[in-house]
Amino acid sequence: MSTRCYALVLMFLITGALAACGAEEAPTKAAPEKPAAAKTAAAPAAAQKPATPDTLPNGIVLALAQFVTEDGKPVPGPARLEFLYREGGAWKTSVFEDPESNVFHKAMVYDAGDGPRLLTLGGTRALLKTWELTDAGLVPTVLWEKDFGGKFSRMRDAEIGDLKGDGTASLAVATHDQGVVAVVHPTGDGYEVEELDKAENIFVHEIEVGDLNGDGVLEIYATPSEPNRLDGTPQKGEVVRYVPAAGGQRTVVADLGERHAKEILVADVDGDGRQELYVSVEGEIEGEGGAKRIKSPVQILRFEADTPADQGVVIAEIKDSLSRFLTVGDVDGDGKNEMIAAAFSSGLWLLRPGDDPKAEWKAELVDRDSAGFEHAAILTDLDGDGTVELYVASDRHKEVRRYVWDGRRMKREVIYKRPDDRPIFTWNLMPVPMELIPKN
Repeated sequence: MSTRCYALVLMFLITGALAACGAEEAPTKAAPEKPAAAKTAAAPAAAQKPATPDTLPNGIVLALAQFVTEDGKPVPGPARLEFLYREGGAWKTSVFEDPESNVFHKAMVYDAGDGPRLLTLGGTRALLKTWELTDAGLVPTVLWEKDFGGKFSRMRDAEIGDLKGDGTASLAVATHDQGVVAVVHPTGDGYEVEELDKAENIFVHEIEVGDLNGDGVLEIYATPSEPNRLDGTPQKGEVVRYVPAAGGQRTVVADLGERHAKEILVADVDGDGRQELYVSVEGEIEGEGGAKRIKSPVQILRFEADTPADQGVVIAEIKDSLSRFLTVGDVDGDGKNEMIAAAFSSGLWLLRPGDDPKAEWKAELVDRDSAGFEHAAILTDLDGDGTVELYVASDRHKEVRRYVWDGRRMKREVIYKRPDDRPIFTWNLMPVPMELIPKN
């Protein structure tokens, strides 16, 4: 990110104010409004999850941007990873920084056939790296580095899949600000990069990999949009599909008109054996100065393989301007999947499909007092007992929280409270095995 962008993001982190940032924008805080009335879902009976084990086989890695102070001013610091893990009945932390970039947009586990490594996506410089944990610490291998030729060069998102159909785990990578979508493919002695798309002055924020039509061939879904703006003017976007094993042709699968999305999800939420595409369409803001308000709420659209691009079904609306994390799992142990939507300022929402998953879903507020620009969240099973927990970075509160189903609701536990006021920005959090976590 640029220094100007960081300064605007810092304003958001401190005050929650609306700021326009020419790169990765800080969001507007709309005039206070109550969330739309939530329909309370009658939760099925389920066994209460036991207390957190004293030691867990997996931890969480957080990909961060941070600010440091130089000459009394906040400036971009080195890209930062934070690891949370549990040993001896306590949550512990460790930290790693990479001065070659000023943001990690994502960190996750990746195995290209030579064992699991930590994968990071860096921005400004745009660096895709894997890291092997050795006695000397984390040792990097650069998979791909490029200056894309625009104002910024960032690796923004990636997903893993057998995209070539050869049994090898490739990476689908989104970048900005030149709209590049690429496949990074292991070759045995290195990696080859195939750029599927490029568009001047276009940002691609999100990548998903899946097989909506059930033909056994993986597809890539991406969210190209116009440059970020929050001044009330439209920001057009769409969701597009590529099939690398079939030539990689670009197809528009979600036409969002004058709106756009920075979060999509491909998953079989309704349990019918076929995946669906879910698109979190950003809200619209109107008004000037302190009178800004939400004109159109966040909408979550559902698409199946044969849904026309302009006919996505609205399954939920959230009275908020942003909702940039959707995550899926069986929250309450009833054998059915639910979706968690993490919204900018209105909190965490639990969405349940009914008998007709194309109709409006039931929604209930999990936690109103949870917020953040990205509001990173994930449902995952760190303790390996077969039941998922929800992990959330509430940047507004400088906390990382864990939620578990207690038989009636999702119960909150704070597992990390930041010890200082250093402004940070959590872009992503993912599970990571203990053997990849550096201890310091």
